[in-house]
Amino acid sequence: MGWLSWIVFGLIAGIVAKWIMPGRDPGGFIITTVIGIVGAMLGGWLATMFGLGDVTGFDIKSFIIAVIGSLLLLFIYRRLRS
Repeated sequence: MGWLSWIVFGLIAGIVAKWIMPGRDPGGFIITTVIGIVGAMLGGWLATMFGLGDVTGFDIKSFIIAVIGSLLLLFIYRRLRS
């Protein structure tokens, strides 16, 4: 998937991750959105690296990977900022 696709996909994944893991984040919506985008790219990279398949398009598997990456990054961010 191209970078632009991951950005759009990450935006959606970041919103879903925030919905799954609510709470007050230092930085608000903008930081949470950036975390979603970076988390989606991180999730795609890790999935490819660990052999969970190549993330090549918009499908449910790619969406789940993007949300998991966003949740992971949001969790790490909260632990570092607390």
